[in-house]
Parts: sequence; C-alpha cells; structure tokens
Amino acid sequence: MELRYQELTQKIIGCAMEVHKVLGPGLLESAYEECLAFELINAGLFIERQKPVPVVYKEIKLECGYRMDILVENTVVVELKTVDAFNDVHEAQVLTHMKFGLKPVGLLINFNVTLLKNGIKRYVR
Repeated sequence: MELRYQELTQKIIGCAMEVHKVLGPGLLESAYEECLAFELINAGLFIERQKPVPVVYKEIKLECGYRMDILVENTVVVELKTVDAFNDVHEAQVLTHMKFGLKPVGLLINFNVTLLKNGIKRYVR
C-alpha cells in the first residue's frame, strides 16, 4: 500500500514541478491550483478541487468551511501555498485535512521558492 502512495505522490510532485518550471515563483495560489489541476488531469489522475472537510466532534458534524485545495485519487491531500516559508499553521492545516478527511497521505507544496524540491513536504498518517 505504501508503494502505491509513493508512486502517487511522485506523480503529483512531477506535475507540480512542471507547473513551477513553466510559471516560476511569484503568482497567486489560485493560479498554481488551476495549472496543477490541469497537469494532474492530463496525467490521468482523478482530482477534486476545494473539497469540503467537515469537522467531527463526538456525534456532531460541523460544516466549518474547511476545504482541501486538491484531493487526488481520493487518497492524497494536496495543500498549496505561496509563502516565504512554511510555518506550523501550514503543517497543522494539512494534518487536520488528513485527519478529518480520513486520508492517509498529504503533500504541502509551496510554489514561492526558487527550487520546488525545497518547497515540498510529505505527510503520512
């Protein structure tokens, strides 16, 4: 199962690198989301954009407005950023989406870097 996740995240990262190679840093997050979605679909992956994530507290399901930027193959949460550097809030956001969305893998991708490999973090639950 882990091998499948690794192959899937490698494919996603490859698509993100293509977007970054063409656009470079400095654009709005929404532009990267649109272009990454295009690349993922062209790579034959099923995606959902701005997927709602309800918060569950005991027996209560709260619709709090949390949204995953992109969910790939109903498995990998992809959270996009265009920031100077990741901070604890960004990590908490992807981990929360994974927890409440019951997803095993997450990618945090910051497009506002010179080399994209320096702007990617992978999480596994």
